[in-house]
Amino acid sequence: MIKLEPRVERSNMWSYLSVVLAIFLTLITGYALFALLGHEPLTALHTLLIAPIADWYGVTELLVMTIPILLCAYGLALCYRAAVWNIGAEGQLLIGGVCASAVAVQFADSASVMAMPLTLLAGITGGMAWAGLAAFMKLRLNTNEILVTIMLNYIAVNILLWAVHGPLKDPDGFNFPESALFGDSTLLPVLFDGTRLHLGLAFALLALCATWAFISKTFVGFQIQVLGLDASAAKMAGYKRSFLIAGVFIISGALAGLAGAGEVAGPIGQLVPQISPGYGYAAIIVAFLGRLHPVGITFAGLLMGLIYMGGELAQITMGLPNAMTGILQGLMLFYLLSCDVLIGYRCKLSLPFKQQKTQQIHAVKES
Repeated sequence: MIKLEPRVERSNMWSYLSVVLAIFLTLITGYALFALLGHEPLTALHTLLIAPIADWYGVTELLVMTIPILLCAYGLALCYRAAVWNIGAEGQLLIGGVCASAVAVQFADSASVMAMPLTLLAGITGGMAWAGLAAFMKLRLNTNEILVTIMLNYIAVNILLWAVHGPLKDPDGFNFPESALFGDSTLLPVLFDGTRLHLGLAFALLALCATWAFISKTFVGFQIQVLGLDASAAKMAGYKRSFLIAGVFIISGALAGLAGAGEVAGPIGQLVPQISPGYGYAAIIVAFLGRLHPVGITFAGLLMGLIYMGGELAQITMGLPNAMTGILQGLMLFYLLSCDVLIGYRCKLSLPFKQQKTQQIHAVKES
């Protein structure tokens, strides 16, 4: 019988090496899966990880796809450091996109300099409100934030569908479920001609610096970490638990809402039902893969964006199923969590109770 016993001390070195190990094991498993599907594994891995960024345009597309993942992951990392298990970044992103679109369509024929700032502000506010609802239910109604945020994701999807089929539907769109195209004054500026890389990259870099400084250089950031490590110690120190939990929820919602606004006002240019292929869910894996550190999250986000791009390219060129992207993401999280278990616990073989009792009796008789 195998039992898990807590280790006296966790290895800091293995905490980071386990990320590399999880990625390596995911690649090995992916190699085997490609072979089982009848494809040349090395060709499939090249299509998945190398071909998408073989030129400058591919690199910029990787950044475009990574921006919303990073914005969501930075906010989620703050929540997880406080032991607040926010699973609702996807819903907060979608609500941010809906709110931003509701403002953007009002400026379709306007050249106002306030169009883009108001659109982004609406997206941020929508994400904050959606996350604030989960915070209220946790703090005032004592609900489980995991269940609440997951359910709010499904509600957000239906609000998005209602919006594109109802009040935000383009009357001249031939009955397609989409909003009217946004005006130029609302769209995020493109940074490089011939690409889709937009100003959202600057927002992601700003969020990287801001979250790092907040968590490591401010007293409130220290309080958040103490709350996550030991809630009773935080209470004894007089830290305001409700304030900290509400704060990380609001910040996370704001960043996810900004990601949603950046998608509709950036590469898409309108509200459509498919504004997110699951960025909010991918951000959960990215946050843990990056060890809840903004720099680590940045590299993990680039890897996740590359898997998204490679999965689409492999589907087009090799006929691989679209589910392969989700499988690889799930494998990566599975291996990472498995490594974490072995870092925190050691496996110990123990005999069944009856066998232990028999050995004890024999030992007494022999003595």
